[in-house]
Parts: sequence; structure tokens; C-alpha cells
Amino acid sequence: MNRKVISLLMVLLLLSAPAALAETADLQSIVVSEPVHLIGYLPLYVAIHEGYFAQEGLDVTVVQATGGAHVTAVVSGDVFAAIGGVDSYNFANQGNDDPIIAIVNCVNRANVYLFARKGLAPASDSAEDMADFLRGKVIIAGRYGGSPNVLTRWLVKSVGLDPDTDVTLSENADAATVTAMLRYGQGDIGNGGEPQISEGVTAGIFEEPFVAFPDLGDYAYSVIGVKRSTIESDPETCMAFVRAMLRALQAVAEDRPLAERVLELEFPTLTDEGRQAALDRAYADELWSPDGFISQQAVDTCMQVLTISGLFEGEWDYAQMVDMQFVEVLTGADDAQ
Repeated sequence: MNRKVISLLMVLLLLSAPAALAETADLQSIVVSEPVHLIGYLPLYVAIHEGYFAQEGLDVTVVQATGGAHVTAVVSGDVFAAIGGVDSYNFANQGNDDPIIAIVNCVNRANVYLFARKGLAPASDSAEDMADFLRGKVIIAGRYGGSPNVLTRWLVKSVGLDPDTDVTLSENADAATVTAMLRYGQGDIGNGGEPQISEGVTAGIFEEPFVAFPDLGDYAYSVIGVKRSTIESDPETCMAFVRAMLRALQAVAEDRPLAERVLELEFPTLTDEGRQAALDRAYADELWSPDGFISQQAVDTCMQVLTISGLFEGEWDYAQMVDMQFVEVLTGADDAQ
């Protein structure tokens, strides 16, 4: 379906969305887990602050659960949903009779960048120069098996190096600690996203990123995942949640001042310069999904990177990992992508 048609349908969706006020409604409380507090999740925060969830009868709370706990919290039933990658859900779904299924997109690019300590940079982005630059370096690669870690391992292997012998991967920390570790000389290269990049560059700790994984194109990096049993037993809540997310995605795409306002609420310690730089990067890299749809290509690229990284062997089935029924009903996009 033509994206202009989808956009028009989404406008009609917004006009027809329930308008019940939060203060007069009995809201259903649900919790969404995130692995780290990132600007990439801005549409989720917008849906909370702008009342889109409340207008759907939902009181949504976001909790941070590091070390992969954002995914296991869904498996255990402690939270309604997680925001994460289909690769992370894939790990949790192995041998799981009630797998996590992705129901709406948020971050449709691999929101990870590699940056080096101040004064370090590869000669060029050619595979040869990249291999020469990476060889022997200590890379703060993120939690083993997490999406940033997977992407880092994929890059090291793609330039002909062995991630276990040619570089040293520090894999005992999440994104929130990367800046501090580089500041205190515990690594040469780090990976992460905003606001870490803007904070580190502004403070003179590291250079601008020398690798931008968003260049990989459509990538199911941060999608909302719920248990299959939740889809089956409570489709109304899933539909309400997806409707609010679609409104938020459109709002972020069309209203930068709104995005700036919510960004300041969620990241009050960032400087104005840092917030502007972070949003500039997000919009330039087309970080957010325009329509909530998770394409076959987005899943395939993500899983191919996971496979090449050496952390997964086997096949995957898009239809078993993604359920776009709610997005399709709300946007009329059943023949999209």
C-alpha cells in the first residue's frame, strides 16, 4: 500500500480515537520493561506524556530492567510487554511454549553506533582499515547476547576478525555505563545510542561515531513484544496499546517541538545542545517506524546479523515472531510491505 495512503488512514485513525479523559476513566494499569532509558524509545514516552494511552483506558508505566531482565520479565508475567529486539525475543523463545510476539514497531533501525576515545579513529571505513583499527582494541560491547553486543560481534566478523581473539570485548556492562568506562580508560571503543553519544561527545570523552548501524536499513531493533497468550486472551488491550503507539509514532514524525518537549521531560539532565544533537541524529537516521509495521526485511536483517555474529544457529519464521493483526486493522495496511 502506498505510504501516502497509509498516512491518510492514520490521520483518520487519530480523528476516530477514543476521547475519554483519563481523570474520568478507570484506567487499566500495565507495565512495559525497557533494557535502558534511551531516546530511541521516545514514541513510547510520548504516548504516556501526551495521554494517548490514557485515552485508550491504559495507565502505562515503564520500568528499566537491565541485563536482559526486560525480556525475562515478560516471560515470567511480571510485565505486560517489553520494548526490545526480535533477536532478544528469539533467545527467550527457545523451548518456550508461550513465546514473545512482536505486535508493533517503534525503532526500525539498528540504533547502535560505535565511537572511539578522543583522538582515535580509523583511517577510512574500508574493511581493511576498519580491521586494522579494531585489531587489539578493547571494545565495550554491551551485555553478551544483547542487540548492541550482537551488532558489534557482527561487525568484527564482517571485516575478517575473530571477536574472541583479535579484539577484547568487554561484555559485563549495559549501555548506561559506556560513557563512564571510556572516561576512566576501561576501553578504547564503545557502542551505544543517544543520549550517551551526545553526553560523551560534548564532554570530550570520545569522538563522533565512526560506525552507524542504522545504515543497515530496516531492522526490528526495538519493537513491543507480548506473550502469545496475551494476544489470545486480551486482544482488546493489545489493540488499545497499538493504537496509542501509532498515534505517538505519527506525532514524533510530524511534530518536532512535541518530541523536544517530551525529550526534556524524560532526559532533564541533558543540555539543550545535547537534546538537539540527539534529535538531529534520530531524524537524519530515520530511526522511528513511520507506521508501526514490522516488515519481513526488518526481521530478516536482524536475524541474519544475529546468525553471522555466531550467537545463533538455525532458522526463523517471521510468522511465528511477528503478529501485525492490530497494526493492519488500524491502518488498513494488510497488503503493506
